[in-house]
Amino acid sequence: MKQILLNLKNGQIELTEAPCPQVEPGTLLIQTARTLVSAGTERMLVSFGSANLAGKALQQQDKVKQVLEKAATDGWIATYDAVRHKLDQRMPLGYCNVGRVIAVGDGVEGFAVGDRVASNGPHAEVARVPKHLCARVPDGVTDEQAAFTVMGAIALQGVRLAMPTLGEAFVVIGLGLVGLMSVQLLRANGCRVLGVDLDAERCALAESFGAQTVNPASGADPLAAALRFSRGRGVDGVLVAAATDSDEPMRNAARMCRKRGRIVLVGVTGLNLSRDDFFKKEITFQVSASYGPGRYDPLYEEKGQDYPVGFVRWTEQRNFEAVLDMMAEGRLQPEALITRRLDLEEAEQTYRQLAQGGGELGALLRYPRADAPAEAVTARRVALPVAAGAAAQDAVRVGFIGIGNYAARTLAPAFKAAGAQLLTVASSRGLSSVQYGRQLGFAHAASDADEVLRDPQVNLVAIATRHDTHADLVTRALAAGKHVFVEKPLALTDAEVDAIEGAYAAARQAGGAPQVMVGFNRRFAPQIVRMRELMQTVAEPKAMIMTVNAGHVPAENWLQDRAAGGGRIIGEACHFIDLLRHLSDAPIVDIQAQALGAAHAGAIVSDRASLMLRFEDGSLGSIHYLANGSKAFPKERLEVFCAGRVLQLDNFRRLRGYGWPGFGKMNLWRQDKGNAACVAASVASLRNGEAAPIPFDQIVQVSRAAIAADRLVTT
Repeated sequence: MKQILLNLKNGQIELTEAPCPQVEPGTLLIQTARTLVSAGTERMLVSFGSANLAGKALQQQDKVKQVLEKAATDGWIATYDAVRHKLDQRMPLGYCNVGRVIAVGDGVEGFAVGDRVASNGPHAEVARVPKHLCARVPDGVTDEQAAFTVMGAIALQGVRLAMPTLGEAFVVIGLGLVGLMSVQLLRANGCRVLGVDLDAERCALAESFGAQTVNPASGADPLAAALRFSRGRGVDGVLVAAATDSDEPMRNAARMCRKRGRIVLVGVTGLNLSRDDFFKKEITFQVSASYGPGRYDPLYEEKGQDYPVGFVRWTEQRNFEAVLDMMAEGRLQPEALITRRLDLEEAEQTYRQLAQGGGELGALLRYPRADAPAEAVTARRVALPVAAGAAAQDAVRVGFIGIGNYAARTLAPAFKAAGAQLLTVASSRGLSSVQYGRQLGFAHAASDADEVLRDPQVNLVAIATRHDTHADLVTRALAAGKHVFVEKPLALTDAEVDAIEGAYAAARQAGGAPQVMVGFNRRFAPQIVRMRELMQTVAEPKAMIMTVNAGHVPAENWLQDRAAGGGRIIGEACHFIDLLRHLSDAPIVDIQAQALGAAHAGAIVSDRASLMLRFEDGSLGSIHYLANGSKAFPKERLEVFCAGRVLQLDNFRRLRGYGWPGFGKMNLWRQDKGNAACVAASVASLRNGEAAPIPFDQIVQVSRAAIAADRLVTT
C-alpha cells in the first residue's frame, strides 16, 4: 500500500510503499477512498520539519529542557544521538479518512466488512483504526462529504464547550476548515455569528452560511465590529479557531466578550493573556481537546472501554455520528469547503504550497485503487531498495519482530556492526518497519511476525515487541527452529517461563542446538567486565548495592499495565537482578522485596521498592528501584563492598576503586551500558557454534526472580 510520510529532519514529503497494517483486537482495517488535508495542523508539521535545529528548538522550547536534563546525566554525545534519531523519523500525515471496512478485529461490534466508515485514519491506502475512532457513514452522505467528519467533530466539540443557546451572539476568529464548520454549527444552534479572518474568500464563504464577517486586512476593526454586532453588550462567546503564534486573537476574544462571556480555544494561538481582560469580566476560558471526550484516553481509544452514555453523552465517536447525521440532513455542508481534488500521487505539490504558507482550504486526496479488491493493497511484505547481498553459509541472518526506538537506535545497528545480515523487519503497523528497514539496510519490511518466523533464510529472530508478546514469540521461534535474541523481559509469568523451557527442551530433543539470549546488556559493559575481574580476586562474600533512579512513568503508560508491560519490576528491574547475579557468579537462593507505602489511594508502588537477593556463596545484593527521585541524580549507581575495599560505578561513566591495589578509576568519555558488546557476543557465539553468552539456566533463574519480586511488592 502507499502512504504519505513527513520527514521530520528536513520537512520533505514522501509517498512510500509500505506493508499493509494487520488488524488487531479492537480495531478495523479500512481501505481508503478519500482523505482530507488539514491545512492548519499539517502546515504546522511541515513547517516544523522544514526548520533547522535552532528553529525546531524555538518551536518546542519545553523539549529543550528535557534535552539539557538528559545531557546532565547521560552526556552530550548520547543526548545528541538521541535527538538526531528522534528527528530522523518519518511521521504519518493525515487524520480525516473515509473508506470501506476490509477486516474487523476481535471484540469489535457494530461494524462489518463492507461498511463505509469515517475515521481519523492517515493518508494511506489502508488504515488501521481503533473502533471508537470510527463511525458508519449514512447512505445519503458522499465519500467527499464524509472526509470532513473529523474536522466537523473538532468544531462540534468546541461548540459544545461554548454551550450556545438560541439567539446568542458568537464570534468565530479564524475561518479555516474548523472555523467555517463552527459557523455552520453555531447557526444550526440558532446563534447569530460574526466571523473574523484576513482572507476575503473565506469571509465570503462564512457569509454564505449566514454569518456576518469582518476582515482586519481591509482596515476594519474587529473589536468595533463585535461591539456593533452585539448591540453594544459584548458577545456571549468566542470560538478561537486561528492557527498563529500571535497572542492577538486571544486578547481580542476577551475584549469582545460581555461580562461572564465564554471563550473556547479550538485552534493554536499565543497564550500570553492579560489578567485584567479576564478578571474584570469573569470570563470563562477553556481549551477544546480535539474530537471530544475520550481523546487521548488509552482506555477509551486503545482498549475500547466506552463511557456510559448516561454520564458522558457526547464522546468523540458520538460526535462523529452527530456530524454525519447533520450532513445527511443537509444542515452541515462540507462540500462548499472543497477547493481542490487531486490524486494521491499529486499530494506532494499540495504540501509544498502548505510549507510556503499557501495551500487549499479543503484539498481532497483521491485513492485510485479504492475500488480494487482488497488483495491489491494489503500485501504484508515489501522489498526495500537496499539489497541484502549474498551471505556465507555460517552467517547470522537476522529477522526483527518489532522495531521501536531502542531496537532501531541500538539493537539493529549493533547486529549490523557485528556482521549479521539483516533480512526482514516486521512491525504490526508496517510503517516503522519500512522507515527503519530502509535506514538500517534490511532487505524486506513486513507487518506480520509470521513473515519472519516462516522465512527459511532467517536463523536468528530478534524480538523487540511489547512485553506481553515476548513469551509467545520466543516459543514460536524455537518451534520454527530459530535461535532467539529477545529484549528483556523473557516472560511475564511463571507459566510463560514454563512454556519457554518446554519449547527449548523440545528443540534440543529434536536434535537442534537452539540459543536463547536475553538482552541483559549491562553485564557486558566494559566497566562491569572490569569490576567482575577485580571481584573474582577476592574469595569472600560481597555486599552489592544497586540504586536505580528510575524516574516517573505515568500510570497510563503501557509499561505500568500489568497485562501489557508486566510492571517495572519485571519489565526493567530484571536488568539489575541479572547484573548482580552475574557479579556474584553464584545462584540466587532467596529473594525478598518490599514497596514503599502509597502516597495516596490508587498510587503505583511497585516502582518504589527495595529488593534483597541472597546468593549461594553468601553474597548479598540489594536493589533500590525508585521512581520518586530527582533527575539531577545519576540514574544508576552500583556500589560493591568486600574485603575492606569498595567499587563505585556512576551511570556507567565513572568507576572508582577504593582500596584496590593497582586500580583507582576507569572513566569513559561516553556512557556504555554494554549494548553493542552484548549483541556482538551473541552473534560471535552463533557464528562459532559456541554456547550462548548467558547460560539458559541463568536467564530462567533471573526471570523467575523478577516475577517473584514483583509478586512480593504487589500483594
